[in-house]
Amino acid sequence: MSKIEVNEIVKASGSTLTIGGSGTAVSLGSGATQTGFGRSGAVDWDTTIKTGDFTAENGKGYFINTTGGVITLTLPASPSVGNIIAIKDYARKFATNKLTIARNGSKLDGEEQNFDFTADGSSATIIFMDTTKGWSFINDDEVGSMGTKFVTATGGNATLTSGNFKTHVFTSPGNFVVSDAGNSAGSNTLDYVIIAGGGGGGRGGSPAYMGGGAGAGGFRLANSVGCLPAPTMSPLATGTAINASAQTYPIVVGAGGAAASGDNSAGSNGSVSSGFSLTSAGGGKGAAGGGSPESGGPGGSGGGSTNAQPAGTGNTPPVSPPQGNPGGVGAPGNNNSGAGGGGAGAVGCGSANPNRGGDGGIGSFISDNFFGSPNAPTYGQAGPVSNVRYFAGGGAGSSDGPSSGATPTAGGRPGGAGGGGNGGTGGNPGGSNGGSGTANTGGGGGGGSGCCSPGSGNAGAGGSGIVMIRYKFQ
Repeated sequence: MSKIEVNEIVKASGSTLTIGGSGTAVSLGSGATQTGFGRSGAVDWDTTIKTGDFTAENGKGYFINTTGGVITLTLPASPSVGNIIAIKDYARKFATNKLTIARNGSKLDGEEQNFDFTADGSSATIIFMDTTKGWSFINDDEVGSMGTKFVTATGGNATLTSGNFKTHVFTSPGNFVVSDAGNSAGSNTLDYVIIAGGGGGGRGGSPAYMGGGAGAGGFRLANSVGCLPAPTMSPLATGTAINASAQTYPIVVGAGGAAASGDNSAGSNGSVSSGFSLTSAGGGKGAAGGGSPESGGPGGSGGGSTNAQPAGTGNTPPVSPPQGNPGGVGAPGNNNSGAGGGGAGAVGCGSANPNRGGDGGIGSFISDNFFGSPNAPTYGQAGPVSNVRYFAGGGAGSSDGPSSGATPTAGGRPGGAGGGGNGGTGGNPGGSNGGSGTANTGGGGGGGSGCCSPGSGNAGAGGSGIVMIRYKFQ
């Protein structure tokens, strides 16, 4: 091996000095140090104080004085792995006038955002790692904050604004398209309400057979951003919010179940609503009246039964937190009243005697703030708690006669607040119709009643579901 001993190597002409050739590794001897060669952690400091905007060069450090105003440092274009830059707050004025690091097409710690130094005395070394993560801060003492980004999205039948939040409302199927997922410095989570279609009510017939009310559609909710006070949210436990990503999310809004089609027949289950790989189950059907005992149908909330048969189970299939409640149990005896369907907020009421159909279970509620004034009355229903809107109420079972001695009315027993249909009331001649669940609430249909000529009352269909997505946009 040959050896050359010199004190200095300088170029003979031009601006480039080449050491080694293609495929040759150039290394320092053991114990040797270097300055500016390979840039493995050290920089050459520019002793001219920077007082205005400038573009940094690889391998240099800069003293920056923001006394006169905000300064932007633009990072090098087309950097290579291992490129290095350093900065120091010369006058300890970054809190008064920030230093902005402009990324110039590359990422900063994986984010497509500029970075602001906002703490006095800040210093940092900035290394380019690769195209995936871009530039990264090392050896920083008092850094500032990544530039804020908020979720940007489109889709739905309506887009509502309430303060710094937007709510996309889907009353029919569609796509929720996120074009910008935001970041943790702004917002990057999506809260949701996913409500399935309510079940269809069961129908009675002659002689004096009564139908069960249907269960409400499953109710699933997440509220992570703290935009809604807990006391005014649904009594159900909240789920986990979705971390947004830039993509298209298909949204399904379930239809309400069909009402019973003939005397002494059951209704149909509601259809599922879904989004973000989360599914709310359709409400369970209301049981048929007549000589054949019948259970209520299982679903998001279960349907009410007849003739003391088992109630329809809620939260079926099971999810955590639960999406609904069971239906009620109908009174014993073929001619007796049907039970109410379960709601998202309570079980359906049973019927203990022929003259009283079971009430539908109350739904769950959402704060008016979710929609923003004056939009709140457009969605859901009013209920016993003010300044909230109810969804997913169970349908009421039909009754054979007056309720607790009162004169029968066309509405029968009440459905649960949140769109549940009223139950029909029997009579001679003829029985009254059960009420249908309210559209876009997931309310269960009410049971239809029976008796004598000219025939039994019709059952009510289930109300369609709804999907709502909320995020902070500014």
